[in-house]
Amino acid sequence: MFDPMKPDRRTILKTGAAALATGVLAAPTVLRAQPAAIKVGVLQPVTGALAHDGQQGRIGAELAIRDINAGGGIKSLGGARLEMVFGDAKSTPEGGTQEVERMQGEGVVAVVGGYASAICLATTQAAARYDLPYVVDVGVSDQIVRRGLKNTFRIAPGFGTCATQALDNLVRINDAAGKPARTVVLIHEDGLFGSGLAKLLQTELPKRGFEVLETIAHPTPTRDMSNVALQIRAKKPDLVIPSSYYGEYVLLARTMQQQRIRPKAIYAVLNGAASNFRFVKEFPEAANLMMDCNHWHDPRNPKAIALRKEVEARGAFWTYNIPLNYSAMLFLADALERAKSTDRAAVIEALAASTFDGHIMPYGPTKFVDGTNTGAAPVNLQVQGNDIKVIYPDTFADGKPVFPMPA
Repeated sequence: MFDPMKPDRRTILKTGAAALATGVLAAPTVLRAQPAAIKVGVLQPVTGALAHDGQQGRIGAELAIRDINAGGGIKSLGGARLEMVFGDAKSTPEGGTQEVERMQGEGVVAVVGGYASAICLATTQAAARYDLPYVVDVGVSDQIVRRGLKNTFRIAPGFGTCATQALDNLVRINDAAGKPARTVVLIHEDGLFGSGLAKLLQTELPKRGFEVLETIAHPTPTRDMSNVALQIRAKKPDLVIPSSYYGEYVLLARTMQQQRIRPKAIYAVLNGAASNFRFVKEFPEAANLMMDCNHWHDPRNPKAIALRKEVEARGAFWTYNIPLNYSAMLFLADALERAKSTDRAAVIEALAASTFDGHIMPYGPTKFVDGTNTGAAPVNLQVQGNDIKVIYPDTFADGKPVFPMPA
């Protein structure tokens, strides 16, 4: 099991040697009273259909808490350490709401996470009853931040921003290749995230010169994608644009591969598998050359690079959930530092006024407008061989697009 708090043998030996050299082990010292730990709720779905993403989000939050505490904690509060109160949303809004109620009872100063839109929609509302600050990690449905909840701050871009950038970049990629793609089939999960995004894409794609041949919804979880694949085969689209969670898209991609369905490109928007090294490693042929517009770390950021190496060295897959939740926790710690208080009203005020720029995501300084971080944006990605490359925008790119896919 991944444990960010467990030191290796070399660290233990170094610590012991340093203690002996300074006499710490031999001589008694006067201990200062330590400030009380600051309890922070971390909410992720680590059981149920969304368990993989939830586990990844938890890793990011744990690593950030470790690094914040190792750096001296919240200095304006006497070096107070962050203490995680973890809640399993069980992949349902009801499960998430129950955990927020429990966290409220345990006295957390804020909640970070939630992941799925449906979960975040319910849990932010539950937290709002207690004026409990809530930092949403993913939750791309824009309904989450359009209800006037003063306690809710989404650090990542929503599906409105993501869809606009995805379509603008699709036009650039298609134009540069001589416009080989004109027709599209949309595949989406039938929940709040997928349905809202599909509706937006149905409206916007024709404005950019693409014909939507079919829009196909599927539930989460799904055990069989054969019928969806048959519908794609019948329509013969140039592009397939899927917006689904991890398990469902992996199943669709493998089914399409087995049935030899090969469009000119698979161009995902906020897809749960396309930006996931687990998919790349376990199903490399199905994943290769798939594109996605999604959350991702800044590939030029030294801290992000080091964090990825650490995570992979410990046997975990690197996914966007890790750097996104890492950044979300740093963002909260920065607000606590400036608030100089754990009073919820003071923390909410500090979050709302944030200009935090210590992200390891490809973001500018945070700037919140009605709970939306206008400094956040997605990037375009493509699986190339055994790696995932940023192909747009150029300021963050570490690869060039391959489009259309070779026959």
